[in-house]
This record gives sequence, structure tokens and C-alpha cells, in this order.
Amino acid sequence: MERIYAVGAGLVVLVHFSFVLFAAAGALLSLKWRRAMWVHLPAVAWAAYIEFSGGICPLTPLENDFRAKAGLNYYSGDFVARYVFPVLYPEGLTRQAQIGIGLIVLAANLGLYIFVYTRRRRFRVGGKP
Repeated sequence: MERIYAVGAGLVVLVHFSFVLFAAAGALLSLKWRRAMWVHLPAVAWAAYIEFSGGICPLTPLENDFRAKAGLNYYSGDFVARYVFPVLYPEGLTRQAQIGIGLIVLAANLGLYIFVYTRRRRFRVGGKP
């Protein structure tokens, strides 16, 4: 049974990391799929809310629960623990850093959507990039 919880914890980390990547750069998907924007914008809003409010993503306690049930420590030495956890759970994360992360997420996505908008507009007007 512990093995099932360990796999569950790993899957939660994978989903969490994927969400973070999607929230950070998902606007680029709307270059190919226009409807991606309607999934991406709520993801950005959620990520910014978590950072600005100082909240915790519900995936974090879920993962912690799975890891506890599997008898795992946070940094067990595998690839995910060594390379993914520090991105999701940086040491010494302060309130100011969380606000900074939220601002970076918003600014990066605003820049990406401006890029997407101007690129689409160029295609519509001139037909060529």
C-alpha cells in the first residue's frame, strides 16, 4: 500500500509542476490553439491569487498526505525530490518573495499575451509574419 501512496505523491508533484509551467508560459499555447487562453487565464489568476494571498495550493497538502502515508521524507534523493521540489517549495520563501513571484507570473503572461495578440494581428492584416 505504501508503494501506491508513493506513486500518488509523485503524480501529484508532476501535476503540480506541470501546472506551474502552464501558469508561467501557457500563453504560448494560444499561438497554436486560440481556446487555450480560456483555460490558461484562470490558471494564471489562481497562481497569482495563491502567491498574493500567501495561501497554499491544495496540491501541496495532498502530496504531503500521500508522502506521509508512503513513509517518505521530503527529500529522498530521487530526481523529483532533488530538482522539482526546490522549484515548487524553495527554502526561505518569504512573503515578499511570494508577492514578487506573483508579479513575475502576471508580468510574464501579460508580455506573452501582448506578443500573441500582436502576432495574430500581423497575420490578419498582412497575411505574413
